[in-house]
Amino acid sequence: MSEPWLVVGLGNPGKEYAGNRHNVGFMVADLLASRVGAKFGRSRRAQADVAEGHLGFGGPKLVLAKPLTYMNLSGGPVSQLAQFFKIPVENVLAVHDELDLPYGQVRAKRGGGEGGHNGLRSMSKSLSTKEYARVRFGIGRPPGRQDPADYVLSDFPSAERKELEFLVDRAADAVEAIVLEGVEWAQNKYHAT
Repeated sequence: MSEPWLVVGLGNPGKEYAGNRHNVGFMVADLLASRVGAKFGRSRRAQADVAEGHLGFGGPKLVLAKPLTYMNLSGGPVSQLAQFFKIPVENVLAVHDELDLPYGQVRAKRGGGEGGHNGLRSMSKSLSTKEYARVRFGIGRPPGRQDPADYVLSDFPSAERKELEFLVDRAADAVEAIVLEGVEWAQNKYHAT
């Protein structure tokens, strides 16, 4: 069996943040947990909710994590979990919101910059590398002169919520594709549309 993967949904803990654009990583992690028949529980190893399961019968193990440190400090729990579960950085995958993609676009990549995303910046610092995989969920740019910080901490509007479940499903599919087939394969599949 292949090595386990640490899939990190980036977001902020608490009901007041649950429907925020910034919490789409948590939404994808929740869906992946339900797909592998796992439930999130508080980790004793790191400030995170963790769920463990296998991707298909005999498939790779997934350690799903939702850091509870708030977005800007996500890296600490990620590196602690990677060390505890002995997961190499090439098998760490972050799912996050992306201002630089139009709403609903899902993109896969490995490494690169953080694009001003504080959750990614914290992960890169704690892991001492940027070479982890990412599933980027497009939320688009804020309208007019709205502050990007306010925009990411606002809920998806009703027009976008109509498609949100389908798009979260697509992002979860992209995570599974990376784990099973690799980043390049996922790029070929998900970047065409």
